[in-house]
Amino acid sequence: MTGVSFGEPRVLWLLLVPGALIFVWLWQLARRRSALGGLRATRVVPVQEHFRRAGELPFWLSALVATALLVLAMARPHVPTAVPQRAGLDVIVLQDASASMRVRDAATGDRWQRSMQFLRQLGDALSWHDDRFAMVSFAHIAAPQIRLTRDPNTLFFFLDHLHTRPPFRLEDDTTWDTNLEEAIGWGLRVVEKDEEIRGRSRNGAVFLMLSDGESWSGEVARAVQRAVERGIPLYVVGVGSLGGGPLPVVRLANGERLDSPGTSRLERAALQRIAAAGQGAYFELDRDGDRHIANTIVAAGRRLAPALGLTEVAEDLHWWFVGAATVMAALGLVFLQRVPLVILFAASVGSVLALGPVLW
Repeated sequence: MTGVSFGEPRVLWLLLVPGALIFVWLWQLARRRSALGGLRATRVVPVQEHFRRAGELPFWLSALVATALLVLAMARPHVPTAVPQRAGLDVIVLQDASASMRVRDAATGDRWQRSMQFLRQLGDALSWHDDRFAMVSFAHIAAPQIRLTRDPNTLFFFLDHLHTRPPFRLEDDTTWDTNLEEAIGWGLRVVEKDEEIRGRSRNGAVFLMLSDGESWSGEVARAVQRAVERGIPLYVVGVGSLGGGPLPVVRLANGERLDSPGTSRLERAALQRIAAAGQGAYFELDRDGDRHIANTIVAAGRRLAPALGLTEVAEDLHWWFVGAATVMAALGLVFLQRVPLVILFAASVGSVLALGPVLW
């Protein structure tokens, strides 16, 4: 009990009641031992009799101990605990918004909609206390959508209003290309601009690219190397399937309809190579679970954050005392010669209710 303090110390005076009853219990125990000694000396029977030394008195002792534990629980005990603190996490999402992201080969909707579904899961995995989020969408050109922010409403507002289709129009020629080099460059600009405004952040930072792929090139390699030199690993999440699907049909302003220019497939090998060069890892939607991917990336990013020392917090012991009281009351039933089923049922239900918050 060293270091334990109580939030409601005024309740502790109730311990006088079970404390006084302990002396009554000891007196009853002494009376029983004396009666058993006299009975053995004066009673003559043809067979040897066996008497329980304490009878049912251990049941009442366990009841008194359980009562004392409940009183301690009512006093709200807590103990100081040192918890290591780390800085938060900055997640900069590089979201592919090219025409190929409208191919409908994902499990739910097209590739863009599947990406938005995953980003919602990623938003739930962040703590939003010290963690921050930024987003850059890209095709042939890149455009920042969300600056580094701790406000989750910014992310979910974006997901609610741009869930259906990307911000780039199919009618624009620049939409029909995937420029990963430009995406990484703009991701670095987001980080640098935040440093200009707020100063250098203590948070760890990771790039998270969602794309269906692009052929490996020297330009991409140089962009990835720049991110690695800044100490920002690049994690890649592939969207789409190896079988692929037809690219979308373009409808021009004059009503003319252009045929689909071909088929788009997930370029898994290229994305894996990018993730390896970026000192990150490669994942794939609909192959790995969304929650698993989000939690793995967030956990890996947190390990990059520097330690900020130890912070002392109060750990509540209330439910531990309640659980111990329930165990003591249940153990006391063993010493009853005749246990009514109602008492057994009440003890079982009480044990589940008391120990549930502690164990689960």
